[in-house]
Amino acid sequence: MGTEPLGLIAGSGRFPFLVAEEARRRGVPIMALGIPGVTDPALEAVAGGLTWFKLGQIDAPIRALKEKGVRKVVMAGKVQHVSLFGGVMPDWRAAKVLLGLKDKRTDTLLKAVVDEFAKDGLEFISSASYLEHLLAPEGPLTKRTLTKEDLADALLGWRAAKTVAGFDIGQTVVVQGGTIVAVEGMEGTDACVARASALARALGREPALVVVKVAKPKQDFRFDLPVVGLDSLVNFKAAGVKALALEAGSTLVFDRARFAKDADAASIAVAGYAPGGPTP
Repeated sequence: MGTEPLGLIAGSGRFPFLVAEEARRRGVPIMALGIPGVTDPALEAVAGGLTWFKLGQIDAPIRALKEKGVRKVVMAGKVQHVSLFGGVMPDWRAAKVLLGLKDKRTDTLLKAVVDEFAKDGLEFISSASYLEHLLAPEGPLTKRTLTKEDLADALLGWRAAKTVAGFDIGQTVVVQGGTIVAVEGMEGTDACVARASALARALGREPALVVVKVAKPKQDFRFDLPVVGLDSLVNFKAAGVKALALEAGSTLVFDRARFAKDADAASIAVAGYAPGGPTP
């Protein structure tokens, strides 16, 4: 990409910080766009600037990026799916996009936005750009490995997660003792795991959860890439998670070395698997 500026549409969490840090380390200037109430204002110092736009605006961000000579854009960070369905005042261009949607699934909406940017010569690239070194590898990430029972639960969860992800419902399934306890919806991974923990306790069982997180069967790497990080690990420990199965090459593991160390300290086995999932 040389010294051509990179557009960064920043959601919440560590994701946009890591992209900005790595891009600047490689000498790539950043044009960062933030969403009030979503993007951490501290990103301004890391990215060398931050321009704010409301959720639902398309035309103004496109013009701002073009004025800075941006041609490639990365979408990084979480925007809660529920926020896409209420309290949004679209500009004229966004309203036109919304009217043309065949459905209101997240992937459908995001792809339509990406296509709208493309009309002005702005190309969205993989969200993993600059962070390829943080993609989960195949094999164990921790010293502790999944037991035979964990693997059986992970395989069950993997099959369910791939099916659910194919309908753009969620990408995480939680299993315990051969039973699917929870499936991720709009609430996100951490809330799904917390719900599974509460359900197990409500049934009089101590949580010993196996969490499975996969990519969609036709994952568009430009948006909604599966991510886990240190915050999730803290929540997993509190929820009683004992194992985490990730799709290798398609899931970003933020602060990977620290993540593996903290997972071992929490007695959580973590491993990456090929798209077909664990073998029995």
